[in-house]
Amino acid sequence: MFKPAITGTGVFTPDQIITNAELVEAFNAYVDLYNTRNADAIAAGDLDAKEHSSEEFIFKASGIEQRYVIDKTGVLDPEVMHPLLRQRSDDEPSLMAEMALDAATKALAQAGKTAADVDAVICAASNLERAYPAVAIEIQDLLGIEGFAFDMNVACSSATFGIQAAADMVRSGSIRSALVVNPEICSAHLEWRDRDCHFIFGDVATATLIEREEAATGPYFEIKSTRCATDFSNNIRNNNGFLRRSRPDGVKDRRDMQFMQNGRKVFKEVLPLVAEHIAGHMAEEGVDAKDLKRLWLHQANKSMNDFIGRKVLGRTPEPGEQPNILQEYANTSSAGSIIAFSKHSNDMKDGDTGLICSFGAGYSVGSVVVQRHG
Repeated sequence: MFKPAITGTGVFTPDQIITNAELVEAFNAYVDLYNTRNADAIAAGDLDAKEHSSEEFIFKASGIEQRYVIDKTGVLDPEVMHPLLRQRSDDEPSLMAEMALDAATKALAQAGKTAADVDAVICAASNLERAYPAVAIEIQDLLGIEGFAFDMNVACSSATFGIQAAADMVRSGSIRSALVVNPEICSAHLEWRDRDCHFIFGDVATATLIEREEAATGPYFEIKSTRCATDFSNNIRNNNGFLRRSRPDGVKDRRDMQFMQNGRKVFKEVLPLVAEHIAGHMAEEGVDAKDLKRLWLHQANKSMNDFIGRKVLGRTPEPGEQPNILQEYANTSSAGSIIAFSKHSNDMKDGDTGLICSFGAGYSVGSVVVQRHG
């Protein structure tokens, strides 16, 4: 049996930013157009008028200040309200693979490794660009990695579930190392015309290199243990899929073909699930709250993370103990906890223990206990 370790991480960040002010201006312009075009139906009581959004509402609800996106022109056009992306030929790298390639290259560089040192690629994300061939195999090909690759989807928990799968394979000896990549184009499955969620998501890609501890050539994080759990719920859902055209009116602009959630139920049900999951994992691993130096949580909502941090530590986390990147990146689905880990782990000392946790649709929750070495 081998000890698995995280030896490198990488983050791809798009170069376009949408601030809350820009988002509110575009959304409110859309609302005005909608209400004007449907004035008669609204007056007759057949339709409800849409409400304006505001910067204050967005920040209070989420803690988000901006988000990175692949394309802002379409999102901010009141007549479009979704990304406008160039159609690529089948001979070109897909957008998702291109994003993942950038993050993976950075992770390999940080670890001081090359494609020859990697045996597997797992592309774990909340939405895959296509059904097949697997995006992971395309990423494997672009990197020049021998071995195998596969896609997986556990929504916002995809990264930690992918890390568990990679760590288990490394631990068993079936592979030397694996790249877990999380390309998230959340802007394409968000309904930007919905006031309750139009501010939530951003785009990004992350990568994590997991290999045998003995192969590390610099500071690394030993993966002490992993824990995953799922509990079925319809409260976060996206009904888009290949059966869409087979349903009556299935190819029309249906709301349920984008991100949907019952936010109040999610908040009420997910928080205790996650807090109990982390507490159970720490107890199994023999990690006391006072020994936990860092908590890298899924970046969905600041209030949720603050609640979980208090539950796990038994007190309000000190600055830096539970780093948030939400205000800059918004919710980036599976990538959020990995961004937080990548950007806020280098200052940890030899022997320090931390925990990575992601949670979301499913419901699903995954946690990884790590210890710094070097």
